[in-house]
Amino acid sequence: MQAEIITIGDEILIGQIVDTNSAFLGKAFNKIGISIYQITSVQDDESHILKALKEAEENADIIIITGGLGPTKDDITKHTICQYFNDTLVEDKAVLAHVEQIFSKYSTAPLLEVNKQQALVPSKSKVLMNHNGTAPGMWLEKNGKVIVSLPGVPYEMKALITEQVIPELRKKFKFPYILHKTILTYGRGESALADQIENWADNLPSFIKLAYLPSLGRVRLRLSGKSFDKKALENEIQNQVNLLLPQIEDVFVGYEEDLSLEAIIGEQLTLAGKTLATAESCTGGRIAESLTANAGASTYFKGSIVAYATETKVKILNVSQEDINTYSVVSKEVAESMAKNARTLFNTDYAISTTGNAGPSKGESDADVGTVWIAIATKERVYSEFFNFGNHREKVIGRATNKAFEMLQKLFLKK
Repeated sequence: MQAEIITIGDEILIGQIVDTNSAFLGKAFNKIGISIYQITSVQDDESHILKALKEAEENADIIIITGGLGPTKDDITKHTICQYFNDTLVEDKAVLAHVEQIFSKYSTAPLLEVNKQQALVPSKSKVLMNHNGTAPGMWLEKNGKVIVSLPGVPYEMKALITEQVIPELRKKFKFPYILHKTILTYGRGESALADQIENWADNLPSFIKLAYLPSLGRVRLRLSGKSFDKKALENEIQNQVNLLLPQIEDVFVGYEEDLSLEAIIGEQLTLAGKTLATAESCTGGRIAESLTANAGASTYFKGSIVAYATETKVKILNVSQEDINTYSVVSKEVAESMAKNARTLFNTDYAISTTGNAGPSKGESDADVGTVWIAIATKERVYSEFFNFGNHREKVIGRATNKAFEMLQKLFLKK
């Protein structure tokens, strides 16, 4: 079973907004056994939309359209769908009543005729009531294919997909089971890792695919399989993981399914009843930002000090000026002092620190651009490592952030 996503809107094509809808749809459909064949973004232009619909109908069984359902003249999706289906727009009384209720309850602006036009839908469509907005979703069928048009506002689209579209698709189709198992590795590049596990990869069953997903300092190995026999698929993927792990035990840090490594760390800290703080210099708060992006982070993350300037390291984190003079602000001694003092200051079980030179110039230290020290303090001791992450500023910051999480995860795995 294949699906195609069509996103409509000039704002996507000019980079004004990021298309998060397709990412959500890809994950949601994958979970129920629907493969995404293609994602297409088109302008608010009738001919472009018609062409995308025609091509999608040739490729996929399910077509999801998002965007272009607003009340203004540039939103032409409904009219274009009518042309594609040789249909006309009719007023849906339930949708009109819903729009009127929203305006009377939540809006101080008058209900205009253009707002009432939100209740116009193709006569051949099944209306999907949008309880979070005024533009309804529309379900149509043609030549055995399902075409669903949804508003582009992310929280409106997500609710419609979760509460109405997926349940309807489950009633209409029988889907296979799709399973992913993602293994996290660090410290070895994609090419070297592929060479290391080549024999194992060459002998994978035909119904299991391997994908290499590299990012700054880490590579994820994703095993994907599809079958109507859920138990057999689960057993075979686990068997392949068991064969793989002894070959990569020196770079293996854990598993990632729907969670990022930092979210996994958060879960581990929560389950263990442990807490974490950070003291960041060259990463500029990126570690703290990654942690707090996850709901419930306040359970385990107690705070951060972004000690970007040397003066802040001394006055706030109580790093010894003598150590800075002797060893440099980018040094093992300063990194360890930052981590140890942050752990004490926040009264946490763990603290991560970073100090380095992200570039483009050397700044307050003579250390080469790309030089980074990362330290982790526990109640028992302080661990630290030296790295050189190259000469690109964003790359240095990203790799240092990832490496800090990997070091902490590695510490957990040792316990």
